[in-house]
Parts: sequence; C-alpha cells; structure tokens
Amino acid sequence: MKLAIVVQRYGPSINGGAELHARYVAEHLARHAEVEVWTTCATDYVTWRNELQPGDDRVNNIVVRRFPVRHERDPLTFGRLSDTVFARPHSVADELEWLEAEGPTSPSLVSHISKHAGEFDFCIFFSYRYYHAFHGARAAGTKAILVPTAERDPAVGLSIFAPIFRGVRALMYNSPEERTMIQAVSQNEQVPSVVVGIGSDVPQNPQPQRFRQKHNIRGAYAIYVGRIDENKGCRDLFRHFETYLRHGAGRLTLVLVGNSILDIPKHPRIRHLGFVDDTDKFDAIAGAEVLIMPSFFESLSMVALEAWAMGKPVLANARCDVLKGQCIRSNAGLYYENTAEFVETLRALEFNKWVAGSLGRNGRQYYRDNYDWPVIERKYLDMLHRLSASGGGGFEPMPGWMERRKDRCRPATEVVDALPSGPSTAPEMTIPRPSGPISPPVPRRQPQAERPPQAQDRDRGRHSHQRSGGSGGRRPQGQRGRRPSGQGSGASR
Repeated sequence: MKLAIVVQRYGPSINGGAELHARYVAEHLARHAEVEVWTTCATDYVTWRNELQPGDDRVNNIVVRRFPVRHERDPLTFGRLSDTVFARPHSVADELEWLEAEGPTSPSLVSHISKHAGEFDFCIFFSYRYYHAFHGARAAGTKAILVPTAERDPAVGLSIFAPIFRGVRALMYNSPEERTMIQAVSQNEQVPSVVVGIGSDVPQNPQPQRFRQKHNIRGAYAIYVGRIDENKGCRDLFRHFETYLRHGAGRLTLVLVGNSILDIPKHPRIRHLGFVDDTDKFDAIAGAEVLIMPSFFESLSMVALEAWAMGKPVLANARCDVLKGQCIRSNAGLYYENTAEFVETLRALEFNKWVAGSLGRNGRQYYRDNYDWPVIERKYLDMLHRLSASGGGGFEPMPGWMERRKDRCRPATEVVDALPSGPSTAPEMTIPRPSGPISPPVPRRQPQAERPPQAQDRDRGRHSHQRSGGSGGRRPQGQRGRRPSGQGSGASR
C-alpha cells in the first residue's frame, strides 16, 4: 500500500499542533505501508516564508517532497478578509480570497497532487482550513482522506468547507466534539469516519530532577506547554494565576514551556523557559503537580494526553468543549469557568494529593485504552482496509463565476454560534488492544467486481467495542462551552 501524507509544514523542528500530529502518523504508518510526505518549504505558521529548499528530502527515513509557497501572508489583508467573512454576509469568492490570504498558498503542491495522487492508494490531508487541504483534496478526488483538526472557531463556519467534509472518502476525527461539530455544519454523517486522536512517544523513564537542576526549578510547580498566545488562553491564564498568587492561595510556581508572542508577567513564581527539546519537555511534565490547559480552541490536546500518559492530572478551560469532554470521559482532570474556579480547583489539586493521584492514575489508563500507538495504528489500518474494499467519495462542483460573487453566505461566526455546543460525555469507542504485532500492510485495492460478496460482508461486519466508564469525582459546574468574544482571528494552530 502507498500512502501520501499532505500537511502545511513538516520537519523535526516543528514540535506541536497538526504538523507534529502528521509526522507521528506518517512515521507509524510507515511501519505498515510505503509513505511519502508532501508539504511546503515554510516553517513559520505566521509568515509562511520559504525557509527550506524545494525538492526531495528525507526525515526519519521517510521521503519528504517540499514545494514553494507563492507568497507570504500579509497580516493586514488577511485581517481585513477575516472581518469580512466572519462578521458580514459575503460571497464564495470572498471565502476563496480569504483562503488564498491565509496561506500557505502553494499551487505547485496542488499540481503535484493532481499529477501523482493516482499512483497512491490514499492521500491523507491534515488541517481542513488551509490551501493545501482544500485544493489538494479536490485534486486527489476519491483518494482523499481528511484529518480535519478542526477547532470551534469561525473558520469552520465558512461555506466552502462543508463540501470538502462531504466529499472526502473518510474523516479521521480527533474527538467526539469535533465529529459532532463537523457533522452539524456539513451534514456529512454518511461519510465513513472514526474518532482516532493521536498518540505520543512518551519516554518510559523521564527524569524530573534533571529538569530541575538544568533550569534551577525549586519547589512544587504547575506547567503550561505550548505556544504562549492569546488564542491559546494564555492572557487569561496569567490573570488567573496572578490572582492565585495575590491571595496567597498556595505555593505553586507556574512554569511556561514554549515560544511566546505575549509579554510574560514579571514575578519570581512565573518562569518562562522558552522552547525546550522533547527530553526537557517530558522531564518537566513528569515533575509537575498539574498541567494547565487554558485554551479556548482545540480539536484535541496532545500535551494533555502526554500528561495523562505520565500519570499527571490536568486543569482545563471549561469553555473549550473538547478539553472539558476529555476531562469528563477520562475522569482525569478538573476544569474551570472563571478566575475563582481556577484558584479553587488549582488549590484542590495542590493540597489533596489523593485526588490528584487518583486523577493521574485514571489518565494513565485512559491514554492506554484510547491513545497508545497500537490502538491508533489499528484504527487507521482498519479504516484503510474498509475503504480499499469499497467505493465512494466525490466532490460537488464549485459554483460558477457569477454564483461565486453573490453575497449569499452567512457570517461564519453566526454559523458557528448556532452549532450544538457542550462536551460529549459518552465513553469513547475503543478497540481491543492488540496482543501481538499489528497486522501487515493492507493489500492494494482490487476492482470491486473481482471481490467475492462474502469478503464485502466481512468488511461491513467490522465493529468496535465500547468501553464503559464513569465520570465520578466532583467538578466545578459551569455553563456549556462558549467562544469568547475577540477570539478566533483565523490564525494557524
């Protein structure tokens, strides 16, 4: 089997978001199939500047083909177009202009997909909202599988994306909340899909003392890992934690790991370490009392899963449906709606070791049942086998020149605000953990006429087993998740 992974950026130095997700999936599927990666020459998600050479590369023994970006992002143009399509009635042409302005715009990548998709069994596209996924999925036709990595922000309400969600062969969702949102906005329930998520290469023996010595960290600390950005809820995190400090609520220090585009408060118990490598990151999480996730918008939190894999509890923003849902389904985290709840839940985890330890143990089991790599690989291989045995897929044609220019599209923010909200509390669908090696590569798809009816019946008979679980433990109760005003400018993950 030959697979192409198509993603906006790719490389070992890109250590977060959908791009890291894509690299992990590529490297694990390469154990079962022939895998190539098709991507751009950009490394910066803000500018999309060409910083890598076009042509063939090899990353961790996988062929990577890079294509240049036609132009860098103009933030003023992108901001103006975002205001148009998110806040006002507009046209399909406006949305396509927004997509071009968002970037990374790479016609040569789309041309390569058009020419070579037929040589592959499937092309797996990451991140629905970018140029490469929108135009590339249409170029790949019935070969296209989508990993949407969709967050509850205005972009998902743009009308151009619903036909993509309906036209791909299958969708690999990150969470039940993401699936519910996309099905509501596109009515694509008939498209094969599965909630997969993502695993992580968590070390067996992290060394938190090594981290403490290297960075001179003393005493107990809470940790945030990720881009330090207003869209990730970090400004609110600073305000909440400063209240915790001001009231003398506890003794924790806040350790921040990641590059920042915000000013960091000046306080001896707020430590910003900047970017660190994976060894430092896992050592840091292992030594923390709790991981804090303040983000408003997530399709899945990889770092929350990593914390749970290491037996650490999570404190999450309740206004993010995905994070709140993960905490409820795992029974491994608490969540807050406002500053008062943040302070009290943080104190509860700091001073009630039994509660924190129980949540951490629940998290470790939740990760093992749902996100350990054998489970993730099995879900991908089962879907590829299912698609190889059947037909389907196909995109609706784009509207003509005149139709594209009629202001018939609702403001995207209005569309998203009308979608169902709130976390999914149902247990996640799981499959039995493989007791031995994962099955060998899926055979190439044969013409439908050559397949005996019995084989088709067996494929249709595949199903998953559902793991039951409770949401026990008392959590602060708040209103259902809402998108705060001023968020969701259409910036990259």
